[in-house]
Amino acid sequence: MGDVPRLMSTQHPDNATLPFFISGNIIEGEDEIQEAYYVSSHLGCDEQMWDFEGKEGDQYAVKKLLSRYETHFSDNRIGDEFRLTVRGPNPDVEGSEAKILLEILESIPRSFDAAQLFADDNQLEAIPPIHEVIIPMVTDSGQVNAVHEYYKSFVAGKDTDEIWDGRTIEEWVGTFDPSTISVIPLIEEREAMLKAHQIVREYAQTHDQESVRVFLARSDPALNYGSLAADLINKLALQRLYDMAEETGIQIHPIMGAGSAPFRGNLTPTRAGAVTEAYSEVETFTIQSAFKYDYPVETVREGIETLRDADLGSPPTPIDEQRALDIIDRTAAAYGDQVDNIAKMVNRLSTHVPGRRARKLHVGLFGYSREVGENALPRAIGYTASLYSVGCPPTLFGVHALTDDDIAFVRQVFPAYFESLQDAASYYNPRCTELLPLEAGQLQAATELVDVTQNTAHKQATDQAIDAFQRGDEDALGSAIRQAARERRFLG
Repeated sequence: MGDVPRLMSTQHPDNATLPFFISGNIIEGEDEIQEAYYVSSHLGCDEQMWDFEGKEGDQYAVKKLLSRYETHFSDNRIGDEFRLTVRGPNPDVEGSEAKILLEILESIPRSFDAAQLFADDNQLEAIPPIHEVIIPMVTDSGQVNAVHEYYKSFVAGKDTDEIWDGRTIEEWVGTFDPSTISVIPLIEEREAMLKAHQIVREYAQTHDQESVRVFLARSDPALNYGSLAADLINKLALQRLYDMAEETGIQIHPIMGAGSAPFRGNLTPTRAGAVTEAYSEVETFTIQSAFKYDYPVETVREGIETLRDADLGSPPTPIDEQRALDIIDRTAAAYGDQVDNIAKMVNRLSTHVPGRRARKLHVGLFGYSREVGENALPRAIGYTASLYSVGCPPTLFGVHALTDDDIAFVRQVFPAYFESLQDAASYYNPRCTELLPLEAGQLQAATELVDVTQNTAHKQATDQAIDAFQRGDEDALGSAIRQAARERRFLG
């Protein structure tokens, strides 16, 4: 296949503005088919994550794309110049959705058959349109190995099985291609991220993989441990991955799942250069919905050009692991204490955050929720949107635990954190403590680390949201939440 993709368009529902090509208020079904074509043909993304985790996905996406956009995908082959990379559920974590993964794996050869017919019609050589699968919430190599082996043995490998009177499955329905797939572990939890190098090494060595794409989360670690801790965890994980690669000769191709909100990675079209400088060891960045739809298309294309042209994929500058781990521990603990105080109010506010993608409900009041300590919270986008909507950027949480020495260390090893903190602080409204039981002094301590220019239009919208919540005016609250999101150019 071609080069490792640089720009993975995703289906994260973090956009404030609806894209022009949908007719309703949410992106769903056929809209996502058109979206995949749009990001390839108009924005220049070279990969689309096709998501079945927590939402419905279309198993006939390849067939639809090839039949509707024949000319474009004759020149930009799905599986090569443009990757379609499936994300399914992790059976070890999402038991009620486990069999969906098997359905997804079974659909891969069917997508190949569609690509074969397309290639024949256009006098091209057939290539597998889907040959990688992302598995989320990975905590050990066994979860990745199981997916790899299931596909190889029980999907592609069943072609020689006899079904009746000596007749094989292959003779009955044809071959099952590709014969094997690559599995991309998406690693989201702190301890798993810090042993990502072990997970990747064990997977690569078990299946004789010369190279592995490894996906490190940025949003969920922030939700679980705070924004600064999420960045430091990622930096340590990347450092350990590159050390492992040098020791073993296994090639690693890191993916980072960063969103537009400072809390979720601060990856916007206008911040693309700063993010690539901060994370030059990453090869592939996620282009989430706010990046794509909350800026003028010319600005989006400029940001994508910046990401595409950046010098990426090089080993990081070493950092002191013990110092970083100590800061992670203390800021995460301080962050967790603040979350304990606001969890109930965040859950109340999140019910007023508008949805942007059709998503399935899982077990629990908020469906696909995440737990921080003993608190069940909305997923990262809803959580972030809820807090921003009342002027309380969660990037400010936990910062009060930093000492002067900590601050000096962070300025040395990850100065981009203070740029994110500055961006977040511009949306801070001191009135947020009228709703959220937080110590104003702790939030103020975070804003004092940077030069803050308050976004007055955003403050006005959050004032209106606070007032509406206090008087119980749901319509006004919803309107103010949407207005604030449009002003900052992301929902959550």
